[in-house]
Amino acid sequence: MSADRWPSALWIVRHGESAGNVAREQAYASGAHRIALTIRDVDVPLSTRGEEQARALGRWFARGEAHGRPEVMLSSPYLRARETARLFREAGGCPPDERICADERLREKEFGVLDGLTTGGIAALEPDQAAFRRLLGKFYHRPPGGESWCDVIFRLRSLMDTVALHYAGRRVMIVAHQVVVLCLRYVVENLSEEEILAIDRAGDVANCSVTEYAYDSDHGRFGGLKLVRYNETAPVEESPVEVTDAPDAMVAARG
Repeated sequence: MSADRWPSALWIVRHGESAGNVAREQAYASGAHRIALTIRDVDVPLSTRGEEQARALGRWFARGEAHGRPEVMLSSPYLRARETARLFREAGGCPPDERICADERLREKEFGVLDGLTTGGIAALEPDQAAFRRLLGKFYHRPPGGESWCDVIFRLRSLMDTVALHYAGRRVMIVAHQVVVLCLRYVVENLSEEEILAIDRAGDVANCSVTEYAYDSDHGRFGGLKLVRYNETAPVEESPVEVTDAPDAMVAARG
């Protein structure tokens, strides 16, 4: 695929630490079956630390540490992602008049009946789904009312077609969620199920970490996006803010 079908640079960022991340950690520490949240997942805000992480990311881009600043800002419609993008912009990560475009295809993976359950909660309250997940694996298991990783990938393929159509040759940033970051790697790099799950098992995607691609005319047979860095936490490490990488509140057990 030629240069007129790719952005010149693509940054994929996981949102800053959210109140849901904090609640999830507390639920696991106490052995609770459910995560203590009383609002919709879409409305979960950033924690105070998450806000500082987003500002640190913006300052890092403003200093020129990331090979330029984005010309296009795409975000999950979830509040924690939109807040991350807004604070990033306010800190100088992109021009102050750059519009943040929410795209529903970047939303968090839907967990259906497993929403808000810890690993112990799934085993105790949804044992059939726990068994199905062990049988099918996390890539293909779709809980009732929810999505599999494959379902997320279907919508992200559509998103990348839109990026290619409207933003070829431009510098694009996507602000979204852990599973979205991983599934975009699967799409962009044409990975296998085994390869992307191995990356997932190696560790969580850190809050406000950067995954960067650059167009390379020599990459592959026809040129394409080449991975520059994955899960880069330097923007947060170089600030006084702690690096965090807890899965989102609604994310069920790893494995």
